[in-house]
Amino acid sequence: MSVLSFLLTAIIVLIIAAVAEKLSPFSMPGSWAGLIIAGFIGEWIGTVIFGPWGPTVFGISLIPVLVGSFIVIFIVGLIADLFK
Repeated sequence: MSVLSFLLTAIIVLIIAAVAEKLSPFSMPGSWAGLIIAGFIGEWIGTVIFGPWGPTVFGISLIPVLVGSFIVIFIVGLIADLFK
C-alpha cells in the first residue's frame, strides 16, 4: 500500500466514522485520531460481518464501514461513559 493510498483510505474512513458518530448517542474519545482508528476497526468489523457490498469508493465498501464504525463508536462510547 502506497502512502497516497493509505492517506486516501484514512480520509475516507474518517469521514464515514464522523457520520457514524453523528448517528450514535455517544461520541468517540480522541477527536479525529479516535475517529480514524474507529473507522479502520469499523472497516474490518463491517467487512467481516456483511462482506463487501454496497457502494464503494477506492475499494472501500461504504455501508459495512458505516455500520462497523457505528458499532465501534457505540461500544467505546458506552465504556467511556461508564468510567466518567
